[in-house]
Amino acid sequence: MNPKARYEKERYDGKQQRLYTILESAERIFSQKGIEKSTMQDVASEANIGIATLFRYFPRKEKLIVAVATRMLEPMLDYFKYVADLPLTCLEKIEMLFDFFIQDQNHLSIIFMVNFESYASHLNEPVEDVLDFNALNRKIWHEYSRIIQNGVEDGSIRADLPVKETLITLMNSFALFSRKLTMKENILLLESDLDSDKQLELLKQIFLEHLKA
Repeated sequence: MNPKARYEKERYDGKQQRLYTILESAERIFSQKGIEKSTMQDVASEANIGIATLFRYFPRKEKLIVAVATRMLEPMLDYFKYVADLPLTCLEKIEMLFDFFIQDQNHLSIIFMVNFESYASHLNEPVEDVLDFNALNRKIWHEYSRIIQNGVEDGSIRADLPVKETLITLMNSFALFSRKLTMKENILLLESDLDSDKQLELLKQIFLEHLKA
């Protein structure tokens, strides 16, 4: 590699690392202080960079908020695509997705996503750059649609069920319940010494038994 190319690569790698640091720092600040109460200076301080540097990457706070939210969806898209490509039955794939939500209980990430949805829903105008976030959601839906079609064709799901409607409802319900259990201090539930993983495992088995052909 010639000196100029090496310099450009190092410069690019440095920018990418700084971007990663900014997004990680913003996630922590937004989760701890809330999106509305957090300032760009808070994020810059957490990332150990100057405020001018932060604004070069994200000229507006809204851009940073959506960038953090979009980044958090990327592992879900990767996993849904991975599962959709596997040579398994639809029922086996659904079980793997349930397990993904059981294992994916990063408290800070879930707090941020709940805050983001609330923040975006109360704005008078759409959040800037939210099209990127929505596009990623559509890609996740596309992969899940492939799994649903798998269920229509492979006979692993009960024939008397409306496959599409049932699989959408159960997956949404499971994902939301997983999120609520992670934030259980903020909701009212029956007091129990049954931990979150056990509750989710029980719900998974109930749903799978309901689906099984």
